[in-house]
Amino acid sequence: MASLLDSLARLRLLKDSEDARERFRPEDLPHLALLRLADAGLLVGGLTVSFGVRADELVGPLTLAMGGAARRFKLLDVRERPVLELHILAGDVSERWEIEDLAAFVHNLNDLYRAATDVRAIAVLGEWNDALQLLCVDKASLARLLQEPFFQPWNRAALASLMSKAR
Repeated sequence: MASLLDSLARLRLLKDSEDARERFRPEDLPHLALLRLADAGLLVGGLTVSFGVRADELVGPLTLAMGGAARRFKLLDVRERPVLELHILAGDVSERWEIEDLAAFVHNLNDLYRAATDVRAIAVLGEWNDALQLLCVDKASLARLLQEPFFQPWNRAALASLMSKAR
């Protein structure tokens, strides 16, 4: 399992290698160890999001973690009925998104910035301690990360699709 920590260090995704080694449990399955590290705040680009948080409340922290052009993402209007609807502005793009959950919001953001090389992709790592664990990762590192056996995000197919669209 040391390969998990070594791989994360090589990809520059660990904030504190020493703390990660202390929290690491060899008996954990690799993807669970990754969730544990994410929950502890030890992953660069990691976000822990409580289940009660709505997409419009997550815009600031998430677009900041995505970086690049995503930092200029604007939320123009929010409607709550019948489903959450966000009116967004990103550069010249103005759209209305119906958002059922945070996973749908992540999908829309990844799709919106799929061609922007300066914007990190968002991986939905899964649930841990009543929170959703997200990881914003450079697209240049994403292809390598997708090859790692410990990296099993819920939106794996969408992330792989981002890689094929970027080529």
